Amino acid sequence: MKIYTRTGDKGTTTLFSGERIPKNNPFIEAIGNVDEANSAIGLALSLLPKDDTFNPARHQLETIQHALFDVGAALATPRSCDQKNKLEKTRFDEEAIGSLEKWIDDMEEGLPPLKTFILPGGHPAGAALHLSRSIVRRAERSVLPLYEKADVTQAVLVYLNRLSDYLFMASRYLNQQLHEPETTWQHHIHK
Repeated sequence: MKIYTRTGDKGTTTLFSGERIPKNNPFIEAIGNVDEANSAIGLALSLLPKDDTFNPARHQLETIQHALFDVGAALATPRSCDQKNKLEKTRFDEEAIGSLEKWIDDMEEGLPPLKTFILPGGHPAGAALHLSRSIVRRAERSVLPLYEKADVTQAVLVYLNRLSDYLFMASRYLNQQLHEPETTWQHHIHK
């Protein structure tokens, strides 16, 4: 099978439901944002030290990457689709949210409480997780109108919200493990 099909050369693509839509459709925008977040997480993974200490983080991030493919499949199958077999095949389950919450709680126990905002940065893997977080926030914003029209389940929206929290905590936790100090935000008034 070739990578190119030429079916999208006129600016359209097909949802899993079979509907052909323009590539700037809100569903494709949301799918693209989720894909971009997944790629940024892949970048963070590639920057993680190879040390076995980071195997739990590696496992969590890879699990999240798989879940983001599931989110993309759910987005590619609007709930208004009348094909029950496709809706069932692309259903996104809430159990993935519970995993994120457990991982967040575990990391939070070992981190000092935040008293002010911190600047994204630190170790390259930590900085890449901050970037991933901001892309997930964009993905969440792009999914909200689809959720409001009942074309996406609440689980997808909640997962993206919780994922941005997880990525923030993971970046802090990783930077702490690598002895990278957090840079706190300083309010500057420019005259």
